[in-house]
Amino acid sequence: MGEFVIGESDFLLDGQPFRILSGALHYFRVHPEQWADRIDKARRMGLNTIETYVPWNAHAPERGTFHLDGGLDLDRFLGLIADAGMYAIVRPGPYICAEWDNGGLPTWLLRDPEVGVRTFEPRYLEAVREYLDQVYRVVVTHQVDRGGPVLLVQVENEYGAFGSDKRYLAELARHTRAAGVTVPLTTVDQPLGDMLSAGGLEGLHRTASFGSRTAERLAALRVHQPTGPLMCSEFWCGWFDHWGAHHHVTSATESAAELDALLAAGASVNIYMFHGGTNFGLTNGANDKGTYQPLVTSYDYDAPLDEAGNPTAKYHAFREVIARYHKVPDSVPPPARPVPAPTTSLHDPQPLLATPERWGTWSAHRRLPALDDLSPVPRLALARTSVAGEGPGVLVFGEIRDRVTVFLDGVRLGTLLREHHDNAIALPVSGGELTLLVEDLGRVDYGPRIGEPKGIVGGVHLHGEELTGWEVLPVDTTAVPDAHTGSADGARVRGPLAGPVVTRGRLTVDESTDLFLDTAGWGKGMVWFNGFLLGSYWRRGPQRTLYVPAPVVRPGANDVVVLELDTMSDPVVRCAPHALLGHTEE
Repeated sequence: MGEFVIGESDFLLDGQPFRILSGALHYFRVHPEQWADRIDKARRMGLNTIETYVPWNAHAPERGTFHLDGGLDLDRFLGLIADAGMYAIVRPGPYICAEWDNGGLPTWLLRDPEVGVRTFEPRYLEAVREYLDQVYRVVVTHQVDRGGPVLLVQVENEYGAFGSDKRYLAELARHTRAAGVTVPLTTVDQPLGDMLSAGGLEGLHRTASFGSRTAERLAALRVHQPTGPLMCSEFWCGWFDHWGAHHHVTSATESAAELDALLAAGASVNIYMFHGGTNFGLTNGANDKGTYQPLVTSYDYDAPLDEAGNPTAKYHAFREVIARYHKVPDSVPPPARPVPAPTTSLHDPQPLLATPERWGTWSAHRRLPALDDLSPVPRLALARTSVAGEGPGVLVFGEIRDRVTVFLDGVRLGTLLREHHDNAIALPVSGGELTLLVEDLGRVDYGPRIGEPKGIVGGVHLHGEELTGWEVLPVDTTAVPDAHTGSADGARVRGPLAGPVVTRGRLTVDESTDLFLDTAGWGKGMVWFNGFLLGSYWRRGPQRTLYVPAPVVRPGANDVVVLELDTMSDPVVRCAPHALLGHTEE
């Protein structure tokens, strides 16, 4: 058993000053069979603590469910941290940002437009309490005063950038204590403007988030936190990427200098991120500050440990800095080893529109529903109706969230993008069967647009009249590999391929190893490797490779299924010898 408290100037572990040297490692962005490896590499960099968010929407995709298995086994993750002789910080939100879909808030929570978001509102708080009870059933038993690794639990997340509802923060803190959490509670905010004031609460230890101008930021924090240890609980050493932008990198030398300044000032730190990992599945978030920007699948973050878990120059620079202040382990992880770059052909293409019933079930609707009106809420759906009129016209959409491809009698008319603020497309003939392929590219994770509905909001109009009589088919992305009834032995794709279409290949390797699928010749879509949904690809970049973790790869034959939604100029499965995350600004 241990005791961890906040002293006058330091954190105290069993009565002795203790500096937190933490690194962010999100269990839900790393294959569970790789957790122990990533934790060990954090220890070998000189860290003594692992920090993680908890994503509500991943654990509870529908109300009344709470998954704690596989890649969501928080209990096992905390146990592995303890096994490594390290400590833990848990940040359950309920809002986490994290560049994660909807900032971690589940879509079912916000189907009722009257439910408040991140505020003292009864229906919202009722759901939050249910969620926190499930999280704390795991966390409480892992607290340091019960012999576990958990030192700190954070209440909410950068709340001062969103609101200032002290009753809301107080209720979260009260319920956290009532659920059995006894370790110190913290908040985190940027040391800018009134964020630290708005997002903090008397009795909770304030920490800051920043990645530069260390002395100035710590001074601002000290104004709002007059006593107790200083802590940067999000030391930003990299950044995230958007589709259509560049790959962000930060100088290892400059980041190490800022870390040195932090440690020289006696502050504790949580490096965000130590290891970013991957937005496996379709879990990436988005930003919208006037222009919608969905995030890429990779969450490499230019972190000390790269997306595949290999140490970078930043890893070694940070380790050198930490060694000036604390003893670090003698050994360092080996450098990245070469990975194979096999290729294979794709076979048996099956168009999505030819037999749509293979991918889901139609339901009838008088008016076109938003994706959030469907249950479970899909990321991809087909919608169709018949149109008729006098001569050509213009289809006018209410609001596109986030991408809609339009077909008339199976012929593609074009694609509308939310980020372009598209809302209309020409209809060249008087009528036919109108089919829409509707995509959610990732929910906004930061700011006032959190929780907004997805799909087509406000219907579709032609000649001033709203189109009615719709059939809607949500595409079950978990079932796509099995719904593709062809095989890798079927007809080989020999030329460019027009989507939407599902095709598959058989990739052979000698051993279980990391791979990097090279999507340069593909358009836009998603990939399953042995049934595991790696995530999305898009020719617009910057990301070009999809990371395939070794535990997913089998020695011998591996099944690769690709859903191409646009056009594929080079229908071949290729692998690259290393990650290709795109151009930078340098």
